[in-house]
Amino acid sequence: MSRSVVLGGTDRCGQCRLPPRWCICDALPPVECPVRVGILLHRREQWRPTSTGRLIERACPAARSHVFHRQLRRDEIIAPDSRDTVWILHPRGAPLDPGRVASTDPARLHVLLLDSAWSESGRMLQSVGGWGQPVRLALEGGGRYWLRDPAGGGGVSTAEALIGLLSTLGLDHAAASLQLHLELQVYASLRARGRREAAAEYLSTSPLPTAAPGILERLQARRPNPSIRRIHRG
Repeated sequence: MSRSVVLGGTDRCGQCRLPPRWCICDALPPVECPVRVGILLHRREQWRPTSTGRLIERACPAARSHVFHRQLRRDEIIAPDSRDTVWILHPRGAPLDPGRVASTDPARLHVLLLDSAWSESGRMLQSVGGWGQPVRLALEGGGRYWLRDPAGGGGVSTAEALIGLLSTLGLDHAAASLQLHLELQVYASLRARGRREAAAEYLSTSPLPTAAPGILERLQARRPNPSIRRIHRG
């Protein structure tokens, strides 16, 4: 049987939160995106390997994360003199109609993402709902984030919500690039958990084998385990 290496006390990379054996930092190029992205992390999401808010910040140079607390101020995230349009992405927001999308300049758009469990995001929205316009997307199809069970409000991860928004804005290259980062995170996490069969199934419908075969080959290569000491007999 395969054995998960994600155990209590296991060393993890400070960025991707994976064990060094499966670290994927710098594996893919950064996502070039004109949209400013602010991620409000619920305190429980700060160190969870399954949080995609940290993934977004790692992949997108234009993204910044902030640990949410009730005393957090708008001007700590959005400059007081900013003329950017501010959208707060949440399933309880107003539908994004084509007219609004067409009249929005992505370079003058600041998007806030609430990275939390579904039960927590509603309370977060109550605190920051006045910072901008809460909006929602009509996302079709099932999510590709296999590391958590789907929850209410659409059943997609924070990263997938941003990918959907980028596609809606016509930023297809940025959306596809972030999708690859997400897929690689899921695959490496499944392997780190020892779930080989699930990882192989995931790859069967993933763009990774075509888009990043060299990265997969590197991850799949057998490596010596430094924790195992060889016993030499004299």
